[in-house]
Amino acid sequence: MNRRQILGGGLAIGLCPRLPAWFDGDKFQAAGQILEQAAAVGEVAASVLHVEQRSESYSFSYGEVADPDGIFLLASISKTISIAAVMTLYDEGEFRLDDTVQRYIPEFRSGGREQITIRQLLTHVSGLPDQLPENARLRAAHAPLSEFVAAAINTPLLFKPGERYGYSSMAILLATEIAQRISGKAIADLVEERIYRPLAMSRSAMGLGKFELSDVVMNQVERAAPESGAGDPKAKSWDWNSEYWRKLGAPWGAAHGSARDVAKFLNEFLHPTGRVLQPKTIGLMIRNHNRSGIRPRGLGFDLGQIGNTPGLSNDTFGHTGSTGTMCWADPDTESICVILTTLPYRAVSPHPRDFVAKEVARILGTG
Repeated sequence: MNRRQILGGGLAIGLCPRLPAWFDGDKFQAAGQILEQAAAVGEVAASVLHVEQRSESYSFSYGEVADPDGIFLLASISKTISIAAVMTLYDEGEFRLDDTVQRYIPEFRSGGREQITIRQLLTHVSGLPDQLPENARLRAAHAPLSEFVAAAINTPLLFKPGERYGYSSMAILLATEIAQRISGKAIADLVEERIYRPLAMSRSAMGLGKFELSDVVMNQVERAAPESGAGDPKAKSWDWNSEYWRKLGAPWGAAHGSARDVAKFLNEFLHPTGRVLQPKTIGLMIRNHNRSGIRPRGLGFDLGQIGNTPGLSNDTFGHTGSTGTMCWADPDTESICVILTTLPYRAVSPHPRDFVAKEVARILGTG
């Protein structure tokens, strides 16, 4: 891939009138070639790479996406955005992290549920499952979020709260249900009001929002996560590309956004302005809350080597997504990286995003 091809791939040259030497497009050639080649052979239908360091910004697009502002299904990156909206209510004194969930959802009781705190929901140590046993049935029936909430309230715990780490999309769902009961607003509306508008994230929505299906990038679904239908033709009415799922706005995985918008969100945590959260609350969200011996987690954020990416500092925060997405911000290098693809993470190992992340981290660390 020569320099002309890099520039043609969606480089945001207008954002970078004077680039330091390491931001020369040739420095990203190896990272870009991975996605360029993956698109050429049909492995990754569409992808975007966005990198920032300090005041410089650099974007590329590949395959079947017209430019770096393409809107992708973010998958679990949605969790970070949803919980940021929830934490705006914390800033207002509406709840405390060690309040029990039962205080706000009175029907959440028995079987150890009464012990679960909001902090445990946000750090994946609640004992709630990742997906519901009836997930496929609910999605096939085009159930509203309220039915997922009702099922999550009553689903059996997998372990005693606080005992160990167990990644849980349903814990995030219940955290957003608490926010809805406090604010009286659906999580999609709360995110729009508290996160997207203040940060000018105009290419983002929890669900489809103001966008049409034709406005967003469709995903590859073969060999996708089981809870998304895994490419089964019988799941077409509720899989990642269905109108039902795209509109549902599931706070654990159905946010849409462009790479630059995700970078705007991360930048607010890297350099707080107070537009969405108090700086001390941001600091709270990006530090570890789990005890020694349990996987470190922030509030809605993963910490350290995001996606097992070598070269990132222990202070790095971000998230990955099963649709083939990844994002991080590393305070040590004052850098942000967003990788959005359409290839399910389970489809191939190692995934192209992993190679790209490794190369970007290496360049950022030596720049």
